[in-house]
Amino acid sequence: MLNPQEKNMSQRQSFLLAVALCLLAASTLASALGGKPLVTPITKDGSTSLYTSPLKDGRPLVLDLSGPLIWSTCEDSHPALELYERECTEAIRYTRPECWAYAGGSDGAAAGKCVAHPFNPVAGKCAAGDMTRTTLSANATDGKNPLYPVSFPAAASCAPPSLLDRLPAGVAGVAGLAQSELSLPAQVAATQGVARKFALCLPGVAIFGGGPVFLLPPWLLEITSAMGSTPLHRFQEQPGYYIWINGINVNQNPVPLGYYNTGGGQLVVGFSTTIPYTALRHDVYRPFVEAFDNASTSGFGMQRVVAAAPFELCYNQSKLWSTRVGYAVPQIDLILEDGTRYGVFGASSIVQVDDATVCLAFVEMKPEELGYGHGQAPAVVMGGYQMENNLLVFDEEKQELGYSTLLLFRQTTCSNFNFTMAA
Repeated sequence: MLNPQEKNMSQRQSFLLAVALCLLAASTLASALGGKPLVTPITKDGSTSLYTSPLKDGRPLVLDLSGPLIWSTCEDSHPALELYERECTEAIRYTRPECWAYAGGSDGAAAGKCVAHPFNPVAGKCAAGDMTRTTLSANATDGKNPLYPVSFPAAASCAPPSLLDRLPAGVAGVAGLAQSELSLPAQVAATQGVARKFALCLPGVAIFGGGPVFLLPPWLLEITSAMGSTPLHRFQEQPGYYIWINGINVNQNPVPLGYYNTGGGQLVVGFSTTIPYTALRHDVYRPFVEAFDNASTSGFGMQRVVAAAPFELCYNQSKLWSTRVGYAVPQIDLILEDGTRYGVFGASSIVQVDDATVCLAFVEMKPEELGYGHGQAPAVVMGGYQMENNLLVFDEEKQELGYSTLLLFRQTTCSNFNFTMAA
């Protein structure tokens, strides 16, 4: 027969066992049902026009829609993945062609460690570095507020400090968001049990894993329930995100694009968070700027002034009048696959370069600077400025791009997510 002390201890052990079983059951149920999406703020760096999120020990990573890897500088004592591990195979699979020159020069490879080849999309540089396991952090969210902090493991490549060249001061590296098994969205989906999709609202907020997106003010708006969509496509062997369009209109008139205007093909449009302004291939850029200039001077009374690099078309700001969605200028429309229009309005098409001058915020593409080989560049690569204050949802599972169009129409912006922790 147990004495009172032994009886109390036995009861306590039984209670603790019951609690442990309950916690295990709850954990198993949560895993089966999936976790919460994760939210992180996005800041635009004034010097580089790059977008960062504080994902690694509170230090920012540059967001790269075309990047297949997460990479950062590492401590000397970091753990290294072995050659046989799955993440090693994936890392090698996504090595850019221009990075293979670095493949044979690593002591890690000679020691049997997994060596990846991270790429700086701004400087156009590669390096060699061990694949490692690191810890990233964000907050769980219900789409309205952050709920609680979440830390999660991620496979990432180490990189030398020299690879941070031309990135914002203080960043630790780059978070690739592209369609790969080692991108940030893929690893969040795998560790949190959430959908392989993410909402991107520049600059302001990113939500990984699906769910609603609410923005303030003047009232709490749920944005994702009233969005258009268009299919995502693959292009060449690139891991980024691409859509097809049937053409481009300026002020409701089709831009004459030669071969593409005859119905013989469609234009490929990519998305990049590492170029500041939308870049158009030469054969698309020339007729586009001519169409915009004709419409702006004849129909809108805009007055040309001396161009300010890197832009070709600049105008006298005093001759323009403002609207809720930017300066009143010719509207640009991307004609999507189903014939619907993705509108680009003054707030997205015109940039103020000084007190007296505004410019058309589109540039002529230099494919080699964007990492595309000769003849393999898409017709259009949409840059960060044109994506700002437009909620975009990249859904890899459905291969679909959701878009809100300009949020200024709804009297809100991407910076209006409420980052106050929910009570």
